[in-house]
Amino acid sequence: MIFEQIPCGGDRNFGYLVACETSQLAAVIDPSPEPLQCWDRVKKLKLRVEYVINTHSHADHAGGNSFFKVKSQAAIVTHASVVSGDIRVENSQSLSLGELNLLFLHTPGHTEDSICVKINRELVTGDTLFVGKVGGTYSTSASRMEFESLKDLMKLEDDIRIWPGHNYGVRSSSTIGIERKSNPFILRLNNFQDFVWLKDNWAEYKREHNIP
Repeated sequence: MIFEQIPCGGDRNFGYLVACETSQLAAVIDPSPEPLQCWDRVKKLKLRVEYVINTHSHADHAGGNSFFKVKSQAAIVTHASVVSGDIRVENSQSLSLGELNLLFLHTPGHTEDSICVKINRELVTGDTLFVGKVGGTYSTSASRMEFESLKDLMKLEDDIRIWPGHNYGVRSSSTIGIERKSNPFILRLNNFQDFVWLKDNWAEYKREHNIP
């Protein structure tokens, strides 16, 4: 398997390139807002892009869709709630990519259409889960959805590697086990009010704990 994390400009955005080495079929996840970074890797590795996957529909993650559509005629993959996708996936649905299996987990909260993508032991988390942080939410109901989505993610095995949509943490990637033990939001998943309190007071909390 080819799996690469690619800086894509914007607000420290990450895109991802996933490919089956046998078939040379590839998927690009969140090719935005500078898709040339991902496209250069596709060309260098002589891959054919089968899917462009958006972890959610915000422009800083979906901005490269049209570029890849023109360059490769790839199918745009989104959650089922996004009407513009070529392939709209539900929770726990899979797609084949050569010999690879792409598993989609619906993780609403940051947006209603947020998904994570699991490929073997790699989990691309978009803006649901960052290293040491979680995605922003804009209402109590959205925070509740995110709270439940994160609890579902924490049911995964400790060694699953997480790959976020932005380089916001102290490292560019982590694992479920590390986040379970150290992420202050994950440590509050036993109490929704504590979780929301941290969201409301995150700036002050970061200053007090010297978090970047």
